[in-house]
Amino acid sequence: MNTVLILIIGIPLVEIYLFIKIGSQIGAFNTVLLILTTAVIGVAYARYEGFNTLKSGIGQIVKNELPIYEIISGATLAFAAFLLILPGFATDFIGILLIVPFTRKLILSKFVTKKNKNNEFKKNYIEGDYEDISEDDDKKI
Repeated sequence: MNTVLILIIGIPLVEIYLFIKIGSQIGAFNTVLLILTTAVIGVAYARYEGFNTLKSGIGQIVKNELPIYEIISGATLAFAAFLLILPGFATDFIGILLIVPFTRKLILSKFVTKKNKNNEFKKNYIEGDYEDISEDDDKKI
């Protein structure tokens, strides 16, 4: 089955299940209030972290470095804010994981190349030398 189709069907099912379980424990009004509260607080915190990321990115540009992590982190913060706006507990949980700097660094560390001790990016190629052999050299061999 297609992964997108599974997500389109699975995410609402998980959210409905969590609404029912949590709503039966704390009540319908408190459930709705909790969803609205996480949306407002989450978006406000995403805005705060976004400004911190922007400030860090400008610092990287001033140092004449490419702010790769800051660009990816900013996109992740926008996605996290989107998840927090969506009503649901599972999307809120994922959004909070993406907003908190420590967990965001853990998640993004798999996608962003790190610098080594010599302040160089990790290389994904093999260095080597080559020699151009002309046709006249082939006849001598």
